[in-house]
Amino acid sequence: MTTFDARPQAPSGARPPEWLSAILLDGRRAPCDAVFPPAELGQMEPACVASARRFVDRTLSGWGADGVAFEAQLVVSELVTNAMRHGGGVLQLRLLGHGPELACVVTDHSQAPPVTASPDIFAEFGRGLRLVEALCTTWGWIIAGSRDKLVWAVLAA
Repeated sequence: MTTFDARPQAPSGARPPEWLSAILLDGRRAPCDAVFPPAELGQMEPACVASARRFVDRTLSGWGADGVAFEAQLVVSELVTNAMRHGGGVLQLRLLGHGPELACVVTDHSQAPPVTASPDIFAEFGRGLRLVEALCTTWGWIIAGSRDKLVWAVLAA
């Protein structure tokens, strides 16, 4: 059994949950809200992905949400890598906690929607969003008030 068979896939391109919409679109604050220092994300280097994973680990440890840290690190790795590879770079990485849910939000320069690929077994790339679907309860993207895209993914904490 592969990881993708283990859980029902999250709907792609779905609308964010109401609590997340209120934060992303209306500017409300979340009880647990952390933004990765933008100076560290501005780099178009693979090292920023490792730094983002460490940020996730430190933040979730501080929130007492260690149980979801590994999955959140994988999701953030994929979203940050996609933003670097297809979105013109990462503008922001934000973690939001709300009750039993955790949202990972990555903002990039592109308005193009993320595309879930169907790679063949020998492909080197194209499995990232499938991994996000397998680990998350829902994920999607929005263009919020600017030209920048926000790709979000919600995990059960």
